[in-house]
Amino acid sequence: MLEKFANVFRIPDLRKRVLFTLFILFIYRLGSHIPTPGVNTKLLEQFFQQNSGSSLGLIDMFSGGNLRRLTVFALGIMPYITAAIIFELLTVVYEPLARLQKEGEMGRKKITQWTRYMTVALGVVQSFAIALTLVHGSGSIPYVTHPGPGFVMMTVLTLTTGATFVMWLGEQITERGIGEGMSLLIFAGIVVGIPAGIQDLIGKATTQAWGAFTVPALILLLAVMLAVVAFIVFVERSERRIPVQYAKRIVGRRLMGGQQTHLPLRVNAGGVMPVIFAASILSAPLLFQNVAFFHDSRFFRPIFEALNVGEPWYELLYCVAILFFAYFYISIIFRPDDIADNMRKYGGFIPGIRPGKRTADFINDILTRITLVGGLYLIIVSLIPQFMISGIHLNHLWLVGPAFDRLPTWVTNGLGVNFYFGGTSLLIVVGVAMDTINKVEAHLIMRHYDGFTGKSGRVRGRRSW
Repeated sequence: MLEKFANVFRIPDLRKRVLFTLFILFIYRLGSHIPTPGVNTKLLEQFFQQNSGSSLGLIDMFSGGNLRRLTVFALGIMPYITAAIIFELLTVVYEPLARLQKEGEMGRKKITQWTRYMTVALGVVQSFAIALTLVHGSGSIPYVTHPGPGFVMMTVLTLTTGATFVMWLGEQITERGIGEGMSLLIFAGIVVGIPAGIQDLIGKATTQAWGAFTVPALILLLAVMLAVVAFIVFVERSERRIPVQYAKRIVGRRLMGGQQTHLPLRVNAGGVMPVIFAASILSAPLLFQNVAFFHDSRFFRPIFEALNVGEPWYELLYCVAILFFAYFYISIIFRPDDIADNMRKYGGFIPGIRPGKRTADFINDILTRITLVGGLYLIIVSLIPQFMISGIHLNHLWLVGPAFDRLPTWVTNGLGVNFYFGGTSLLIVVGVAMDTINKVEAHLIMRHYDGFTGKSGRVRGRRSW
């Protein structure tokens, strides 16, 4: 294994990409220690620790812990992800934007430019909400040393600039590094918090935080974590293979084709993106819940309370959003009509299926079924550990809520561990790690080096006997 890792640094292009990615991640973590001026970070961090099992803990996880310290990167990549979702949705419902996307590289560059502008606008809105929350929503707690219009303007400028810079860092990793830049930034933020999560578990075991149930709870938590990781790896590598036959044809003086291959359809082709999209959409409005106008409103306050993590309405919307984005993302990256046309152009066909529209419909039907399985898999992975962490507040349901008061406390309130051991974080860490390793392995195999898996390897010549 050490020899395979050494091969990464023997290829000049791959070595530059890996080192560049590590350098960008170093800059990202360096900026995570630069606080926003005028904020009492110690009191703010104590507030986040007290509310680690709420929606604030989920938002803080995606920001890599920057929000609890309110660093210059406190907004993280959330504005960019939200802007990307908005434009992806607009390409489906707005025909001029859909035509622009089909124009090739120039059209995609134009949409990317508009996405950047939208990111800056969302950064201004979200940073303004954070500034108002700190100034007017703190009550008697002095989160801000010198509140006033000057602090609001400084916070908006600082956080928006930080979000724009994080967006640029992610784009640089995607273009000049290895792996998907935005996913790697989230990955780095979660991995950095794992030691703190382990220390928290050790502290709970030392102080017997759950009484006699402490040791069985920790064993159960570790067992579920290992089972979830194994389940993620198994499903992420699962695929449905559709057999494809290429007919023989004469090209010049040579007989081409006649081979049989397969079309691989991954069970979870969207990866972690549906979960990231769903979590970002549901967590974005929660930045406004502590603003005095919304917090004291009779209309908005029940809505924000229902959207807290663990509440039944939040869990229901979370599941629906994951399924929606699973289908939405696969419809963008995978087009059955184009695949059927390309197969027909090169003389390929699926045995028993006519080329053209019948082939496209056949691929689309299979893709619809396996995407449903992939979406349910994402929901299970996200909800089961989350149920152990924050519980599901079934006792808050209207009318039938009192019937659930007899359930054990850990069912409705969870075990109270950090979000770093949640299903969403495990899914992101394992999924991003697998995708990055696959891309590194592709570079190795392309240059005839052994990959990380046993089935991969350099191209060997024909043996002579």
